[in-house]
Amino acid sequence: MEPDSNFKTAEAHPVPVVPLDYSAAAPVAGRDATSAVLAGFLGWTLDAFDFFLVVLTLPHIAGDFHTSDTTIAWSITLTMAFRPVGAFIFGLLADRYGRRLPMMIDLVFYSIVEVATGFAPNLVVFFVLRALFGIGMGGEWGVGASLAMEKVPPKWRGVLSGLLQEGYAAGYLLAAVAYGLVYPRVHSWRPLFWIGGLPAILALFVRFGVRESEVWKKSKAQSWGQLGRGILSNWKLWLYLTALMTMMNFSSHGTQDLYPTFLQRSRHVSPEMKSLITIIMNCGAIVGGVAFGLASDKFGRRWTMVAAFAGAMLAIPLWAFAPTLTLLAAGAFIMQFMVQGAWGVVPAHITELSPDAVRGFLPGFAYQCGTLIAGTAPTLQSKVAGKIGYPWAMTIMALVIFSIAATVTALGRERKGVRFGE
Repeated sequence: MEPDSNFKTAEAHPVPVVPLDYSAAAPVAGRDATSAVLAGFLGWTLDAFDFFLVVLTLPHIAGDFHTSDTTIAWSITLTMAFRPVGAFIFGLLADRYGRRLPMMIDLVFYSIVEVATGFAPNLVVFFVLRALFGIGMGGEWGVGASLAMEKVPPKWRGVLSGLLQEGYAAGYLLAAVAYGLVYPRVHSWRPLFWIGGLPAILALFVRFGVRESEVWKKSKAQSWGQLGRGILSNWKLWLYLTALMTMMNFSSHGTQDLYPTFLQRSRHVSPEMKSLITIIMNCGAIVGGVAFGLASDKFGRRWTMVAAFAGAMLAIPLWAFAPTLTLLAAGAFIMQFMVQGAWGVVPAHITELSPDAVRGFLPGFAYQCGTLIAGTAPTLQSKVAGKIGYPWAMTIMALVIFSIAATVTALGRERKGVRFGE
């Protein structure tokens, strides 16, 4: 960052300096940043928990509704297709009215939808509820990421970005734990979704434990027209972020969503073993997200992500073709360490690229537009697997995706360490 030209004026015309007492303010600011990151992390965790319950129970839902795996895989695509709607609605609200209120409304909304999913009487209602959940899921990330990243110190933004993003992996891990503990005992997928009322409690934490973003207060639009002009003036940035997030979503959904189905259909593992391997791979995701997020603070956002994609390519043989379940679990761990390692950089990277006045809207909307495009991954993978088998379907998709994702990332720019609100 270049020195502020106003410094010279300050030297020529000195002003009285009033001593400030930071003894109380600094701890409060520190606690507030911690609370914001925790709220964003838990919101994304509980979002992902519900999303991956469908992934884990896909064959059982298909059996209950007397349909095919591919049909239920369309519900995953439907959820992702409606996520941009949520990002659009809640993103606009976040830039106009603040980060906290839209986040609380969103948490309560998708909690209700999660519980209702467990009561779906037929396939049509199930699909409608998955579309509504997509709206809630799409709204949470952009609001939560902007609130958290605007509060943390720039020097810690990368590592805390990794922690925040891996709420997604933590949600997948918790879903796997719940599946392993609950399904073998009740032999029904429905009770798993009834646990989904928990995010409503998190809304109370946001209400009483997190303060509004000071960056938003400084940069908020004074009218809807001003906000609209601010968004339209950044259309080129939106196009790039959408392209980037399309490839990021292809990389995660192409390596995660149907992996439990691959374990069951191709490797014929038990529900307990499917749960265990899913837990192991998400442990890799959490460690990778934090590790690569931390590395991005030193080596830069883009090249850290490119390195992660290169590592993911090397992990493909072990991930898809390992001869034993032990090696397969190791391959799953390494694959998600790399893929979610790249993802761990994303919250810091794309919020840094976004201007203050549209940070609630632009990163989240671009993210979910990318999700919309990449939402075809599970269905496409399922169809190809029906012809050539899951191992080769996953391998081909992964090689293509990682190559393009690394290229799009490298061609972009970055603003590592930029100070928000200045």
